[in-house]
Amino acid sequence: MQENEIVLTNEEMLAELGEQNRIRLEKLAELKSAGQNPYEITKYAVTHKNVEIADKFDEYENKDVCIAGRIMSWRDMGKANFIDVRDASGRMQVYVKTDDIGEENFAQFKKWDLGDIVGVRGFVFKTRRGEISVHAKEITLLTKSLLPLPEKWHGLRDKEERYRKRYLDLIANPEVKDTFVKRSLILREIRSYLDNLGFLEVDTPVLHTVSLGAAARPFITHHNTLDIEMYLRIETELYLKKLIVGGFDKIYEVGRIFRNEGMDSTHNPEFTSIELYWAYVDYFAVMDLVEALYRHLCLTICGSDTIMFKGTAIELGKPWTRMTMRGAVEKYTGKTGVSGNELIDLFEEHVEPKLIQPTIIYDYPVENSPLAKRKKDDPMFTERFEYFINAWEFGNAFSELNDPIDQRERFAKQVEEKRKQGLKAELDEDFLTALEYGLPPTGGLGLGLDRLVMLLTDSASIRDVLLFPTMKP
Repeated sequence: MQENEIVLTNEEMLAELGEQNRIRLEKLAELKSAGQNPYEITKYAVTHKNVEIADKFDEYENKDVCIAGRIMSWRDMGKANFIDVRDASGRMQVYVKTDDIGEENFAQFKKWDLGDIVGVRGFVFKTRRGEISVHAKEITLLTKSLLPLPEKWHGLRDKEERYRKRYLDLIANPEVKDTFVKRSLILREIRSYLDNLGFLEVDTPVLHTVSLGAAARPFITHHNTLDIEMYLRIETELYLKKLIVGGFDKIYEVGRIFRNEGMDSTHNPEFTSIELYWAYVDYFAVMDLVEALYRHLCLTICGSDTIMFKGTAIELGKPWTRMTMRGAVEKYTGKTGVSGNELIDLFEEHVEPKLIQPTIIYDYPVENSPLAKRKKDDPMFTERFEYFINAWEFGNAFSELNDPIDQRERFAKQVEEKRKQGLKAELDEDFLTALEYGLPPTGGLGLGLDRLVMLLTDSASIRDVLLFPTMKP
Protein backbone atom coordinates (compact mmCIF):
# COMPACT_ATOMS: atom_id res chain seq x y z
CA MET A 1 0.00 0.00 0.00
CA GLN A 2 1.30 3.46 -0.85
CA GLU A 3 1.72 6.10 1.83
CA ASN A 4 -1.18 8.39 0.88
CA GLU A 5 -3.41 5.67 -0.51
CA ILE A 6 -7.09 5.79 0.47
CA VAL A 7 -8.62 2.46 1.42
CA LEU A 8 -12.39 2.18 1.29
CA THR A 9 -14.43 -0.07 3.57
CA ASN A 10 -16.60 -2.79 2.05
CA GLU A 11 -19.69 -0.69 2.75
CA GLU A 12 -18.15 2.34 1.02
CA MET A 13 -17.15 0.19 -1.95
CA LEU A 14 -20.66 -1.22 -2.31
CA ALA A 15 -22.17 2.25 -2.09
CA GLU A 16 -19.74 3.53 -4.71
CA LEU A 17 -20.45 0.58 -6.97
CA GLY A 18 -24.17 1.23 -6.67
CA GLU A 19 -23.74 4.91 -7.55
CA GLN A 20 -21.46 4.11 -10.49
CA ASN A 21 -23.93 1.52 -11.72
CA ARG A 22 -26.78 4.03 -11.54
CA ILE A 23 -24.81 6.66 -13.49
CA ARG A 24 -23.75 4.22 -16.16
CA LEU A 25 -27.27 2.86 -16.55
CA GLU A 26 -28.45 6.42 -17.15
CA LYS A 27 -25.77 6.84 -19.84
CA LEU A 28 -26.90 3.58 -21.43
CA ALA A 29 -30.53 4.73 -21.43
CA GLU A 30 -29.45 7.97 -23.12
CA LEU A 31 -27.59 6.02 -25.80
CA LYS A 32 -30.57 3.76 -26.42
CA SER A 33 -32.96 6.70 -26.70
CA ALA A 34 -30.63 8.15 -29.35
CA GLY A 35 -30.74 4.85 -31.26
CA GLN A 36 -27.18 3.90 -30.30
CA ASN A 37 -27.62 0.74 -28.22
CA PRO A 38 -24.06 -0.70 -28.00
CA TYR A 39 -25.34 -4.19 -27.17
CA GLU A 40 -26.91 -4.46 -30.63
CA ILE A 41 -23.49 -4.39 -32.33
CA THR A 42 -22.66 -7.92 -33.45
CA LYS A 43 -19.17 -7.61 -34.96
CA TYR A 44 -16.22 -5.31 -35.56
CA ALA A 45 -13.59 -5.77 -38.26
CA VAL A 46 -10.37 -5.96 -36.24
CA THR A 47 -7.29 -6.00 -38.48
CA HIS A 48 -4.42 -5.98 -35.99
CA LYS A 49 -3.54 -6.88 -32.40
CA ASN A 50 -1.85 -4.23 -30.28
CA VAL A 51 1.33 -6.22 -29.75
CA GLU A 52 1.67 -6.78 -33.50
CA ILE A 53 1.58 -3.02 -34.13
CA ALA A 54 4.13 -2.36 -31.38
CA ASP A 55 6.49 -5.11 -32.55
CA LYS A 56 6.34 -4.08 -36.22
CA PHE A 57 6.07 -0.30 -35.94
CA ASP A 58 8.41 0.34 -38.89
CA GLU A 59 6.08 -1.74 -41.08
CA TYR A 60 2.85 -0.14 -39.85
CA GLU A 61 3.87 3.52 -39.37
CA ASN A 62 1.29 5.80 -41.05
CA LYS A 63 -0.74 2.75 -42.10
CA ASP A 64 -4.44 2.41 -41.26
CA VAL A 65 -5.39 -0.22 -38.67
CA CYS A 66 -8.52 -1.30 -36.80
CA ILE A 67 -8.10 -2.37 -33.19
CA ALA A 68 -10.58 -3.17 -30.42
CA GLY A 69 -10.41 -3.58 -26.66
CA ARG A 70 -11.23 -2.19 -23.23
CA ILE A 71 -10.52 1.41 -22.17
CA MET A 72 -8.08 1.10 -19.26
CA SER A 73 -7.01 4.70 -18.69
CA TRP A 74 -7.98 8.17 -19.89
CA ARG A 75 -6.11 11.49 -20.09
CA ASP A 76 -8.43 14.39 -20.86
CA MET A 77 -6.72 17.33 -22.56
CA GLY A 78 -9.81 19.21 -23.68
CA LYS A 79 -10.35 18.79 -27.41
CA ALA A 80 -7.75 16.04 -27.59
CA ASN A 81 -7.76 12.95 -25.37
CA PHE A 82 -5.45 9.99 -24.90
CA ILE A 83 -6.93 6.64 -23.90
CA ASP A 84 -5.23 3.28 -23.38
CA VAL A 85 -7.07 0.42 -25.06
CA ARG A 86 -6.18 -3.14 -24.01
CA ASP A 87 -6.86 -6.16 -26.19
CA ALA A 88 -5.84 -9.79 -25.55
CA SER A 89 -2.23 -9.01 -26.50
CA GLY A 90 -1.63 -5.82 -24.51
CA ARG A 91 -2.21 -2.05 -24.40
CA MET A 92 -2.17 0.58 -27.14
CA GLN A 93 -2.39 4.33 -26.67
CA VAL A 94 -5.09 5.95 -28.80
CA TYR A 95 -5.19 9.66 -29.65
CA VAL A 96 -8.73 11.00 -30.07
CA LYS A 97 -9.23 14.56 -31.32
CA THR A 98 -12.38 16.61 -32.01
CA ASP A 99 -11.24 17.65 -35.51
CA ASP A 100 -10.74 14.02 -36.58
CA ILE A 101 -13.96 12.37 -35.41
CA GLY A 102 -16.31 15.36 -35.44
CA GLU A 103 -17.72 17.48 -32.60
CA GLU A 104 -20.92 15.45 -32.13
CA ASN A 105 -19.05 12.14 -32.00
CA PHE A 106 -16.44 13.63 -29.70
CA ALA A 107 -19.13 14.86 -27.32
CA GLN A 108 -20.57 11.32 -27.19
CA PHE A 109 -17.09 9.85 -26.72
CA LYS A 110 -16.45 12.10 -23.69
CA LYS A 111 -19.42 10.46 -21.94
CA TRP A 112 -17.91 6.98 -22.14
CA ASP A 113 -16.23 5.34 -19.14
CA LEU A 114 -13.21 3.32 -18.14
CA GLY A 115 -14.01 -0.32 -18.80
CA ASP A 116 -16.07 0.36 -21.94
CA ILE A 117 -15.09 -1.78 -24.94
CA VAL A 118 -14.38 0.20 -28.09
CA GLY A 119 -13.30 -0.24 -31.67
CA VAL A 120 -10.80 2.21 -33.19
CA ARG A 121 -9.97 2.89 -36.84
CA GLY A 122 -6.96 5.10 -37.44
CA PHE A 123 -3.30 5.30 -38.45
CA VAL A 124 -0.17 4.31 -36.52
CA PHE A 125 2.26 7.00 -35.38
CA LYS A 126 4.65 7.97 -32.58
CA THR A 127 3.95 10.82 -30.18
CA ARG A 128 6.54 13.50 -29.48
CA ARG A 129 7.53 11.43 -26.46
CA GLY A 130 8.18 8.47 -28.73
CA GLU A 131 5.17 6.34 -27.68
CA ILE A 132 3.66 4.13 -30.38
CA SER A 133 -0.01 5.10 -30.74
CA VAL A 134 -3.04 4.96 -33.01
CA HIS A 135 -4.45 8.29 -34.20
CA ALA A 136 -8.21 7.70 -34.29
CA LYS A 137 -10.21 8.59 -37.38
CA GLU A 138 -13.26 6.81 -36.02
CA ILE A 139 -14.10 5.33 -32.61
CA THR A 140 -17.08 3.09 -31.85
CA LEU A 141 -18.60 2.05 -28.53
CA LEU A 142 -18.97 -1.76 -28.81
CA THR A 143 -20.00 -2.64 -25.24
CA LYS A 144 -20.99 -0.44 -22.30
CA SER A 145 -19.45 -1.43 -18.95
CA LEU A 146 -22.01 -0.89 -16.17
CA LEU A 147 -19.54 -1.25 -13.28
CA PRO A 148 -16.17 0.46 -12.66
CA LEU A 149 -12.89 -1.37 -13.01
CA PRO A 150 -11.04 -2.60 -9.91
CA GLU A 151 -8.40 0.12 -10.35
CA LYS A 152 -10.99 2.45 -8.83
CA TRP A 153 -9.90 0.87 -5.52
CA HIS A 154 -6.22 0.53 -6.35
CA GLY A 155 -6.51 -2.78 -8.11
CA LEU A 156 -7.90 -6.15 -7.13
CA ARG A 157 -5.73 -7.36 -4.27
CA ASP A 158 -7.80 -9.69 -2.13
CA LYS A 159 -6.81 -13.22 -3.23
CA GLU A 160 -10.16 -14.76 -2.39
CA GLU A 161 -11.91 -12.12 -4.51
CA ARG A 162 -9.41 -12.65 -7.32
CA TYR A 163 -10.12 -16.38 -7.42
CA ARG A 164 -13.90 -15.90 -7.22
CA LYS A 165 -13.96 -13.22 -9.93
CA ARG A 166 -11.16 -14.37 -12.20
CA TYR A 167 -12.50 -12.17 -14.99
CA LEU A 168 -11.76 -9.11 -12.83
CA ASP A 169 -8.39 -10.53 -11.82
CA LEU A 170 -7.44 -10.82 -15.50
CA ILE A 171 -8.54 -7.23 -16.14
CA ALA A 172 -6.84 -5.72 -13.08
CA ASN A 173 -3.73 -7.93 -13.13
CA PRO A 174 -2.98 -8.74 -16.79
CA GLU A 175 0.23 -10.57 -15.88
CA VAL A 176 -1.98 -13.32 -14.42
CA LYS A 177 -2.93 -14.25 -17.97
CA ASP A 178 0.67 -15.27 -18.68
CA THR A 179 0.31 -18.23 -16.30
CA PHE A 180 -2.72 -19.55 -18.16
CA VAL A 181 -1.14 -18.99 -21.57
CA LYS A 182 1.81 -21.04 -20.33
CA ARG A 183 -0.56 -23.71 -18.97
CA SER A 184 -2.07 -24.08 -22.44
CA LEU A 185 1.40 -24.30 -24.00
CA ILE A 186 2.46 -26.98 -21.49
CA LEU A 187 -0.58 -29.11 -22.30
CA ARG A 188 -0.04 -28.64 -26.04
CA GLU A 189 3.62 -29.70 -25.70
CA ILE A 190 2.71 -32.80 -23.67
CA ARG A 191 0.20 -33.85 -26.31
CA SER A 192 2.70 -33.21 -29.11
CA TYR A 193 5.45 -35.13 -27.32
CA LEU A 194 3.28 -38.18 -26.69
CA ASP A 195 1.75 -38.07 -30.17
CA ASN A 196 5.25 -38.08 -31.69
CA LEU A 197 6.05 -41.19 -29.65
CA GLY A 198 3.06 -42.95 -31.22
CA PHE A 199 0.59 -42.56 -28.33
CA LEU A 200 -3.07 -42.06 -29.20
CA GLU A 201 -5.26 -39.68 -27.19
CA VAL A 202 -8.59 -41.19 -26.10
CA ASP A 203 -11.60 -40.21 -23.96
CA THR A 204 -13.28 -42.30 -21.27
CA PRO A 205 -16.47 -41.69 -19.21
CA VAL A 206 -16.64 -39.11 -16.44
CA LEU A 207 -19.78 -40.67 -14.93
CA HIS A 208 -19.32 -44.13 -13.41
CA THR A 209 -21.95 -46.57 -12.19
CA VAL A 210 -19.68 -48.20 -9.61
CA SER A 211 -18.16 -46.65 -6.48
CA LEU A 212 -14.72 -48.17 -6.73
CA GLY A 213 -12.58 -49.38 -3.88
CA ALA A 214 -9.80 -46.80 -4.36
CA ALA A 215 -8.84 -44.58 -1.46
CA ALA A 216 -10.38 -41.36 -2.80
CA ARG A 217 -14.00 -40.43 -1.99
CA PRO A 218 -16.22 -39.71 -5.01
CA PHE A 219 -18.81 -37.05 -5.71
CA ILE A 220 -22.24 -38.66 -6.05
CA THR A 221 -25.01 -37.69 -8.46
CA HIS A 222 -28.23 -39.21 -9.79
CA HIS A 223 -29.20 -40.14 -13.34
CA ASN A 224 -32.91 -39.36 -13.65
CA THR A 225 -33.71 -41.42 -16.74
CA LEU A 226 -31.95 -44.56 -15.54
CA ASP A 227 -32.93 -43.81 -11.91
CA ILE A 228 -29.52 -44.86 -10.64
CA GLU A 229 -26.82 -43.33 -8.45
CA MET A 230 -23.70 -42.37 -10.38
CA TYR A 231 -20.23 -41.22 -9.38
CA LEU A 232 -17.90 -38.64 -10.88
CA ARG A 233 -14.66 -40.37 -11.73
CA ILE A 234 -11.74 -40.36 -9.33
CA GLU A 235 -9.34 -41.68 -11.99
CA THR A 236 -9.20 -42.70 -15.65
CA GLU A 237 -7.07 -45.79 -15.06
CA LEU A 238 -9.45 -48.74 -15.28
CA TYR A 239 -11.15 -47.71 -18.53
CA LEU A 240 -7.77 -47.04 -20.14
CA LYS A 241 -6.48 -50.48 -19.18
CA LYS A 242 -9.62 -52.02 -20.70
CA LEU A 243 -8.53 -50.38 -23.97
CA ILE A 244 -5.11 -52.01 -23.69
CA VAL A 245 -6.94 -55.34 -23.26
CA GLY A 246 -8.89 -54.45 -26.40
CA GLY A 247 -5.76 -54.09 -28.53
CA PHE A 248 -4.47 -50.52 -28.20
CA ASP A 249 -0.82 -50.49 -27.15
CA LYS A 250 0.03 -46.78 -26.55
CA ILE A 251 -2.76 -44.51 -25.29
CA TYR A 252 -3.23 -41.49 -23.05
CA GLU A 253 -6.03 -39.32 -21.73
CA VAL A 254 -6.11 -35.73 -20.49
CA GLY A 255 -8.90 -36.06 -17.98
CA ARG A 256 -10.75 -33.97 -15.44
CA ILE A 257 -10.78 -35.83 -12.12
CA PHE A 258 -13.11 -35.26 -9.14
CA ARG A 259 -12.30 -36.17 -5.53
CA ASN A 260 -14.55 -35.26 -2.63
CA GLU A 261 -11.70 -34.51 -0.26
CA GLY A 262 -9.71 -31.74 1.42
CA MET A 263 -8.38 -28.55 -0.13
CA ASP A 264 -4.97 -26.94 0.35
CA SER A 265 -2.22 -25.26 -1.67
CA THR A 266 -1.67 -28.38 -3.81
CA HIS A 267 -5.17 -29.98 -3.81
CA ASN A 268 -8.42 -28.93 -5.48
CA PRO A 269 -11.55 -31.16 -5.58
CA GLU A 270 -11.42 -31.14 -9.39
CA PHE A 271 -8.12 -31.27 -11.21
CA THR A 272 -6.57 -32.40 -14.47
CA SER A 273 -4.59 -35.61 -14.76
CA ILE A 274 -2.74 -37.14 -17.66
CA GLU A 275 -2.66 -40.93 -17.67
CA LEU A 276 -0.84 -43.05 -20.22
CA TYR A 277 -0.54 -46.80 -20.78
CA TRP A 278 2.17 -48.46 -22.83
CA ALA A 279 1.94 -52.15 -23.63
CA TYR A 280 4.95 -54.47 -23.47
CA VAL A 281 7.14 -52.23 -21.28
CA ASP A 282 7.76 -52.10 -17.52
CA TYR A 283 8.07 -49.26 -15.04
CA PHE A 284 11.73 -48.60 -15.90
CA ALA A 285 10.75 -47.58 -19.44
CA VAL A 286 8.15 -45.24 -17.93
CA MET A 287 10.84 -43.72 -15.66
CA ASP A 288 12.91 -42.88 -18.73
CA LEU A 289 9.88 -41.37 -20.46
CA VAL A 290 9.07 -39.16 -17.45
CA GLU A 291 12.60 -37.76 -17.25
CA ALA A 292 12.75 -37.07 -20.98
CA LEU A 293 9.27 -35.46 -21.01
CA TYR A 294 10.07 -33.09 -18.13
CA ARG A 295 13.39 -32.04 -19.68
CA HIS A 296 11.63 -31.35 -22.97
CA LEU A 297 8.90 -29.28 -21.29
CA CYS A 298 11.41 -27.32 -19.24
CA LEU A 299 13.54 -26.43 -22.26
CA THR A 300 10.59 -25.71 -24.55
CA ILE A 301 8.45 -23.71 -22.12
CA CYS A 302 11.08 -22.10 -19.88
CA GLY A 303 14.09 -21.98 -22.21
CA SER A 304 16.38 -23.80 -19.77
CA ASP A 305 16.63 -27.21 -18.12
CA THR A 306 17.14 -25.51 -14.74
CA ILE A 307 14.31 -23.41 -13.32
CA MET A 308 13.78 -21.35 -10.20
CA PHE A 309 10.93 -22.36 -7.92
CA LYS A 310 10.34 -20.21 -4.84
CA GLY A 311 14.00 -19.21 -4.79
CA THR A 312 15.40 -22.74 -5.28
CA ALA A 313 17.13 -23.85 -8.48
CA ILE A 314 15.47 -27.06 -9.68
CA GLU A 315 17.75 -29.01 -12.02
CA LEU A 316 15.46 -30.96 -14.33
CA GLY A 317 18.22 -31.48 -16.92
CA LYS A 318 20.54 -33.58 -14.79
CA PRO A 319 19.94 -37.34 -14.42
CA TRP A 320 17.30 -37.79 -11.73
CA THR A 321 18.16 -39.58 -8.50
CA ARG A 322 16.57 -43.05 -8.31
CA MET A 323 16.15 -44.90 -5.00
CA THR A 324 14.00 -47.75 -3.77
CA MET A 325 11.64 -46.74 -0.98
CA ARG A 326 13.47 -49.07 1.38
CA GLY A 327 16.85 -47.60 0.33
CA ALA A 328 15.59 -44.05 0.80
CA VAL A 329 14.30 -44.80 4.30
CA GLU A 330 17.60 -46.43 5.23
CA LYS A 331 19.53 -43.43 3.87
CA TYR A 332 17.54 -40.76 5.70
CA THR A 333 16.63 -42.60 8.93
CA GLY A 334 19.30 -45.27 9.32
CA LYS A 335 16.58 -47.89 9.95
CA THR A 336 16.91 -51.25 8.20
CA GLY A 337 14.69 -54.28 7.84
CA VAL A 338 11.51 -52.17 7.85
CA SER A 339 8.59 -53.32 5.68
CA GLY A 340 4.98 -52.55 4.91
CA ASN A 341 2.96 -49.76 6.52
CA GLU A 342 5.79 -48.73 8.85
CA LEU A 343 8.03 -48.17 5.83
CA ILE A 344 5.41 -45.97 4.21
CA ASP A 345 4.99 -43.90 7.39
CA LEU A 346 8.75 -43.44 7.79
CA PHE A 347 9.07 -42.43 4.16
CA GLU A 348 6.30 -39.82 4.34
CA GLU A 349 7.58 -38.34 7.60
CA HIS A 350 11.36 -38.41 7.17
CA VAL A 351 12.16 -38.77 3.47
CA GLU A 352 9.55 -37.00 1.38
CA PRO A 353 10.26 -33.50 2.84
CA LYS A 354 13.91 -33.83 1.76
CA LEU A 355 13.24 -34.65 -1.91
CA ILE A 356 13.78 -31.19 -3.40
CA GLN A 357 15.63 -32.09 -6.59
CA PRO A 358 13.89 -34.49 -9.02
CA THR A 359 13.88 -37.94 -7.41
CA ILE A 360 12.26 -41.23 -8.41
CA ILE A 361 11.28 -43.50 -5.52
CA TYR A 362 10.43 -47.05 -6.60
CA ASP A 363 9.43 -50.47 -5.27
CA TYR A 364 6.48 -49.68 -2.99
CA PRO A 365 4.94 -52.08 -0.46
CA VAL A 366 1.99 -54.06 -1.80
CA GLU A 367 -0.22 -52.71 1.03
CA ASN A 368 -0.66 -49.33 -0.66
CA SER A 369 -0.25 -50.37 -4.29
CA PRO A 370 -3.41 -52.28 -5.27
CA LEU A 371 -2.93 -51.92 -9.03
CA ALA A 372 0.81 -52.55 -9.35
CA LYS A 373 2.51 -55.82 -10.28
CA ARG A 374 4.36 -57.64 -7.50
CA LYS A 375 8.15 -57.86 -7.74
CA LYS A 376 9.07 -61.36 -8.82
CA ASP A 377 11.95 -61.67 -6.34
CA ASP A 378 10.19 -59.92 -3.43
CA PRO A 379 6.37 -60.28 -3.65
CA MET A 380 5.76 -58.03 -0.62
CA PHE A 381 6.81 -55.11 -2.84
CA THR A 382 5.53 -53.90 -6.20
CA GLU A 383 6.95 -52.46 -9.41
CA ARG A 384 5.67 -48.99 -8.64
CA PHE A 385 7.35 -45.59 -8.57
CA GLU A 386 6.46 -42.03 -7.71
CA TYR A 387 8.59 -39.02 -8.52
CA PHE A 388 9.13 -36.00 -6.30
CA ILE A 389 10.22 -32.40 -6.87
CA ASN A 390 10.24 -29.71 -4.19
CA ALA A 391 9.06 -32.38 -1.71
CA TRP A 392 5.84 -32.81 -3.73
CA GLU A 393 4.68 -35.96 -5.45
CA PHE A 394 4.17 -35.20 -9.14
CA GLY A 395 3.28 -38.57 -10.62
CA ASN A 396 2.61 -42.24 -9.96
CA ALA A 397 3.51 -45.18 -12.20
CA PHE A 398 3.42 -48.99 -12.25
CA SER A 399 4.24 -52.09 -14.07
CA GLU A 400 0.52 -52.78 -14.20
CA LEU A 401 -0.96 -55.73 -12.33
CA ASN A 402 -2.36 -58.09 -14.97
CA ASP A 403 -3.04 -61.16 -12.79
CA PRO A 404 -6.86 -61.20 -12.48
CA ILE A 405 -6.84 -63.48 -9.42
CA ASP A 406 -4.38 -61.32 -7.50
CA GLN A 407 -6.28 -58.18 -8.59
CA ARG A 408 -9.61 -59.56 -7.31
CA GLU A 409 -8.05 -60.37 -3.94
CA ARG A 410 -6.55 -56.90 -3.58
CA PHE A 411 -9.76 -55.15 -4.65
CA ALA A 412 -11.78 -57.26 -2.21
CA LYS A 413 -9.46 -56.27 0.66
CA GLN A 414 -9.71 -52.61 -0.33
CA VAL A 415 -13.51 -52.73 -0.51
CA GLU A 416 -13.66 -54.42 2.90
CA GLU A 417 -11.51 -51.68 4.45
CA LYS A 418 -13.72 -48.93 3.03
CA ARG A 419 -16.89 -50.63 4.22
CA LYS A 420 -15.43 -50.86 7.73
CA GLN A 421 -15.18 -47.06 7.59
CA GLY A 422 -18.87 -46.84 6.74
CA LEU A 423 -18.21 -45.94 3.11
CA LYS A 424 -19.90 -47.45 0.08
CA ALA A 425 -17.58 -49.50 -2.14
CA GLU A 426 -17.91 -52.45 -4.50
CA LEU A 427 -15.85 -54.55 -6.86
CA ASP A 428 -15.56 -53.40 -10.46
CA GLU A 429 -16.59 -56.73 -11.97
CA ASP A 430 -16.37 -55.43 -15.53
CA PHE A 431 -12.71 -54.47 -15.07
CA LEU A 432 -11.94 -57.85 -13.49
CA THR A 433 -13.64 -59.59 -16.41
CA ALA A 434 -11.51 -57.57 -18.83
CA LEU A 435 -8.36 -58.72 -17.00
CA GLU A 436 -9.50 -62.31 -17.35
CA TYR A 437 -9.37 -61.89 -21.15
CA GLY A 438 -5.73 -60.88 -20.77
CA LEU A 439 -3.90 -57.58 -20.21
CA PRO A 440 -0.42 -57.66 -21.78
CA PRO A 441 2.58 -56.56 -19.70
CA THR A 442 2.02 -52.80 -19.48
CA GLY A 443 3.65 -49.73 -18.01
CA GLY A 444 1.30 -47.00 -16.78
CA LEU A 445 1.72 -43.41 -15.59
CA GLY A 446 -0.55 -40.82 -14.01
CA LEU A 447 0.65 -37.25 -13.50
CA GLY A 448 -1.07 -34.12 -12.24
CA LEU A 449 -1.06 -31.33 -14.78
CA ASP A 450 -1.83 -28.63 -12.21
CA ARG A 451 1.24 -29.27 -10.05
CA LEU A 452 3.39 -29.41 -13.18
CA VAL A 453 2.06 -25.98 -14.21
CA MET A 454 2.76 -24.70 -10.68
CA LEU A 455 6.37 -25.84 -11.05
CA LEU A 456 6.96 -24.34 -14.49
CA THR A 457 5.24 -21.02 -13.65
CA ASP A 458 6.72 -20.63 -10.13
CA SER A 459 3.22 -20.57 -8.59
CA ALA A 460 2.80 -21.18 -4.85
CA SER A 461 -0.84 -22.39 -4.88
CA ILE A 462 -2.86 -24.66 -7.13
CA ARG A 463 -5.52 -21.94 -7.17
CA ASP A 464 -3.05 -19.72 -9.05
CA VAL A 465 -3.01 -22.15 -11.99
CA LEU A 466 -6.74 -22.92 -12.14
CA LEU A 467 -8.84 -20.29 -13.86
CA PHE A 468 -11.82 -21.03 -11.62
CA PRO A 469 -10.74 -22.95 -8.49
CA THR A 470 -13.35 -24.45 -6.18
CA MET A 471 -14.49 -21.83 -3.63
CA LYS A 472 -17.12 -21.48 -0.95
CA PRO A 473 -20.17 -19.61 -2.29
